[in-house]
Amino acid sequence: MRGVMRQATEWLAAAATDPRACKRQWHSESGVAVLACGRFWDVLSVPEELGVLALDALLCGPQAPGPALADAGSRRVGFFLPPDPAGHWIGSDIRYLGQEAWIAVPAPHRAAGRLRWLVPPDGTGTLFVPSAVELALQQALGTLAAQASARGRCPTCGGPAAGLRAHSGDGPG
Repeated sequence: MRGVMRQATEWLAAAATDPRACKRQWHSESGVAVLACGRFWDVLSVPEELGVLALDALLCGPQAPGPALADAGSRRVGFFLPPDPAGHWIGSDIRYLGQEAWIAVPAPHRAAGRLRWLVPPDGTGTLFVPSAVELALQQALGTLAAQASARGRCPTCGGPAAGLRAHSGDGPG
């Protein structure tokens, strides 16, 4: 296990402009280092409720998962994807962090403040497959929409859904 942790630490720190300084930051009071996106990975950041459902689906799939990071303060989940300079994702409250973007991360296998790894890096460079993440997000959004519809709420904002009416089954809607 120690070898895996060391390998994961080296892999993650390699994204820093100064890997030694990055490791010192992980051992400091904050326990967080800020790393550049776009070189070894990009990060797709989604709302927590959507991200957790999507991650559950991805963990049940045949592909090895990449790192996933949760930020309890902003209530978001970040999926680490292969770098894609032309990449962009469209969706409500979806953020794609590529070249010229930065992300705060704790050391692998460790939590720091509001940041914690849902799936820590394994040190091999394994990342999520974008098409699998897209499918899992679509499934998660469908689940959230069905739950919201049952409650008469908008799946995006949580407010009352205009035009949604509960159907009792005893006549027209």
